[in-house]
Amino acid sequence: MARRDRRGAEKRGRYAEALSVIWLRLKGYSILATRLKLAVGEIDIIARRGNVLAFIEVKFRTELATAQTAVTRKSWARIARAAEVWTARHPSLSRLDWRYDLIAWSRRTGPRHYRDYWRP
Repeated sequence: MARRDRRGAEKRGRYAEALSVIWLRLKGYSILATRLKLAVGEIDIIARRGNVLAFIEVKFRTELATAQTAVTRKSWARIARAAEVWTARHPSLSRLDWRYDLIAWSRRTGPRHYRDYWRP
């Protein structure tokens, strides 16, 4: 039973990430990478709008408050390490302003984009 629940959660998470990409594009963001996996960490979405490079974590939960608190400090640190590695591979983007965002989804509210949600 737990395996099925985990697969369902993974499927909902991927769906929320895909919808987040569409939603961000509609808001004027350029999507640079999705579901990035590096040895030091993972990043759901890397997007750019103007002079801002956003490293975005997407969380889907039944309740919005649970989605907002689903990313631990340790997870944000891994995301930050992955952002540093990725940006080192793309030096032309390293001069942009960096931001760590959260897009939280719930069944009732849809997406909420929290810009500059976390800082290293």
